Amino acid sequence: MRFRSRAHAGQELAVRMLEWSSSGDLANVTVLALPRGGVPVGAEIARAMQVPLDVLVVRRIGVPGSPEVGVGAVAGDDPPVFDRTGMKVLDLSEDKLGAEVDRARAELHRQERVYRGDRPAPEVAGHSIVVVDDGLATGITARAALRSLRRGRPLRLTLAVPVCGHETAAALRDEADDVVALYRPQRLRSVGEWYEDYHRVTDQEVLDALGAGRPHPAGPVLSSGRG
Repeated sequence: MRFRSRAHAGQELAVRMLEWSSSGDLANVTVLALPRGGVPVGAEIARAMQVPLDVLVVRRIGVPGSPEVGVGAVAGDDPPVFDRTGMKVLDLSEDKLGAEVDRARAELHRQERVYRGDRPAPEVAGHSIVVVDDGLATGITARAALRSLRRGRPLRLTLAVPVCGHETAAALRDEADDVVALYRPQRLRSVGEWYEDYHRVTDQEVLDALGAGRPHPAGPVLSSGRG
């Protein structure tokens, strides 16, 4: 256990980001947090750096009958990103996951309506984008997010997390210009074990962090997690 809460993790990570940004390597910065858990972390970073905060909704693709087991992820309308190794172990193909992909994408669009409403998606081209989550084990959702953002031609693409498995961080260097992680354990069983308080972040907490203190009229506050 290293962090009292996601806010505490964000404050610790913000110190690292401020030290780095002072070198002048980051310009025109926007923080994009992966909801829900990444938003309290990203809010602290955006506050410390005095830059805009927004969300990038990514949804995990679960195994049929076991949705808590992720074998892929979707971001926006981009093609799904799959964990090919996991699919092979579970004897799954893309055809077998078609319904799960459709379900994940529908939930993604519903979350986007709740979190963003009528606000346009944040500008990516010409911006230094900092993607934030509360921690990464397999990194499949971060991979989908980074690939989606790369298509938008950002000035620089950085992944910043409090904790990330060592092998996962190394693998994600192929997707991001920079990977910033306070801790990179050789074996990361679960992100939650690194937090004293790892409660399920609510949609209202996300809305509050984004400056919307009430549920958006485009849809009800959601009850399911990002995964």
